Amino acid sequence: MEYLSLANAAVQIAKRMGSYAAEAYVLDAKSLTIEVANNELETLKFSEDRGIGLRVISDRGTVGFAYSTNFNQLGDLAGQALANSQYSFTDPYHGLPQNVSTNFEIQLWNETIAAATVEEKIEMAKQIEQSAQAADSRITRTERCGYEDAAYGVALANSNGLAHYYRSGYCGLYGVVLAEQNGDVQTGTGLLYTRNFAKLNPEEVGKEAAWNAGLLLGAKRIHTVKAAVVLPPYIAASFCSVLIPALCADSVQKGRSIFKNKLGQKVVSSLFTLTDDGRLADGIATCPVDGEGVPTGKHDLIIDGVLNQYLYNTYTAKKDGVSSTGNGMRGSFKTMPEVGPTNIYIQPGTTPREKLIAEVQNGFYVTNVMGMHTANPISGDFSVGAAGVWIKNGQMTQPVRGVAIAGNILDLFAGIDGVGNDLRFFGAKGAPTLRLDRVTVSGS
Repeated sequence: MEYLSLANAAVQIAKRMGSYAAEAYVLDAKSLTIEVANNELETLKFSEDRGIGLRVISDRGTVGFAYSTNFNQLGDLAGQALANSQYSFTDPYHGLPQNVSTNFEIQLWNETIAAATVEEKIEMAKQIEQSAQAADSRITRTERCGYEDAAYGVALANSNGLAHYYRSGYCGLYGVVLAEQNGDVQTGTGLLYTRNFAKLNPEEVGKEAAWNAGLLLGAKRIHTVKAAVVLPPYIAASFCSVLIPALCADSVQKGRSIFKNKLGQKVVSSLFTLTDDGRLADGIATCPVDGEGVPTGKHDLIIDGVLNQYLYNTYTAKKDGVSSTGNGMRGSFKTMPEVGPTNIYIQPGTTPREKLIAEVQNGFYVTNVMGMHTANPISGDFSVGAAGVWIKNGQMTQPVRGVAIAGNILDLFAGIDGVGNDLRFFGAKGAPTLRLDRVTVSGS
């Protein structure tokens, strides 16, 4: 059975069995992972995930959910979802979105990904390793270099007449290599993800990994100092990740967000604008509708340092009396939609990265952070280990290791005094280079 017809059939069966409202979500996903090390193939893995999730809502506002990988037993699926609804609490904010037309012209699936052979993809992974070794003779080992891609189809229907189907996919390269000199060993990473197979460049990924590894060789400890800090795009995106859960409406409504009751207030530097764009042309997370069928769009969450809005799905929007922002996201057919970002990124500035560094008299260029997952999105407090290179009179000088950066994420971003023009995405998160004024770097 064709997937959209399958979703519609599941909705109709649930309605006939007594559901007040129903929604079916069908996912058919395939992925490929290739990893090489020392010019030898180590991993070749194909995986597939296919199934249907059914959500039902009673006239009392109770919700039941069930999922299955068997498309031939929709009656059993609906019966299980209805049975599960008997055990949930009544909630007036449960509901399904109405059918709204959406104008979406972005081509999400690039056939060149499927057209390339497995042998070609293995060779690309090997080229990453070869490029890293050619870029720096100190690259002595490879932890892993890999290629991966994913293709998926989504069908979504509900009892309000909503029905959508789309196909999407992406591909990517990554390399993790080790540089060694005088007994010191450092790790470097390079990566690139896109929806366009032609944009993959294994040579550049290998060079990036080699540069990051070689940069930290000979790193030393320093004493505690207050100085400018420069965050390259990958590290800036990592710090920005602390803000994302706090911008989701469910966290705000539960009192678990640093941004609660701060709409319209200045929260960070006026140089900082944060955007979520579900229709970004080459975005990995770009899609016509979210996991509930609400059209996606572009939303500026923080504008020039001022908190502008939160991310909503249908439930949280109804609770606040606003419209969904199209951010009801699903990671699988096995879950109901939760609030989450699409392509989220810090807007770039106009200053070249080189100029941001050249203007630093005494500062720290961060290349690695450890422990970012321990940051608290409720308070905004964080403490991470860091490594990088010291900047003196605008020049990269001594590699540094064994230091820590701690504080509050809003205070950190309030100190931004320079934003680069080098926006770069790492999966669905993106950032340019950021320069921060007078941050405490804790050393020995």
